Amino acid sequence: GIGQDITGRIAQEREYSKLIDTANAPIFGVDTQGKVNVWNQCAMRLVGYSTEEVMGHSLVQEFITPNHRSRVQGVLDQALSGDETANFEFPLMTKAGVRLEVLLNATTRRDEQGNVIGVVGIGQDITGRIAQEREYSKLIDTANAPIFGVDIEGKVNVWNQCAVRLVGYSTEEVMGHSLVQEFITMDYQASVQAVLDQALHGEETANFEFPLMTKAGAR
Repeated sequence: GIGQDITGRIAQEREYSKLIDTANAPIFGVDTQGKVNVWNQCAMRLVGYSTEEVMGHSLVQEFITPNHRSRVQGVLDQALSGDETANFEFPLMTKAGVRLEVLLNATTRRDEQGNVIGVVGIGQDITGRIAQEREYSKLIDTANAPIFGVDIEGKVNVWNQCAVRLVGYSTEEVMGHSLVQEFITMDYQASVQAVLDQALHGEETANFEFPLMTKAGAR
């Protein structure tokens, strides 16, 4: 018989497993069939299922909300084909029936020969952050002052209720449209664009006056 000393490899694998299990982030893995084969302590605390309850079960079919199963399955399939995904958001249901929002990095898992043997997902619970963002959006939308926002291309992406009442355009009518080109009078377009450009470079402007055209044509 021809032997091979794999003591070092086994010790390395045990160390790797220990690092995964004690990591301060939920880490789970699936095999090529989508069955759970890695479920660390943080995942256990976060989701509420013990290792024994999840091992060998289908991650997508049993722990993902029905309306997101195809998206999550798609990410796993891509990773199984070697195409890894970063910062993928999806909901995960806890044992208590609470929906968590998770940000996931899906990494292809290979054996020593380079064969794909599964996927490891490193997650981040962003439930609190999303709730905070929703609260922030609600505060903006209901503020007693007109608030609007544009993206880096100058397209409207925030238009609160007060802006709707003041200018007369609904959110649907302005979203994705150029603020300067479509809602600012011609003689002020250059100066308003300059203020927006400065803000996009981190240089903010206070108390800048400019005319905004209402839907009725009033200035």
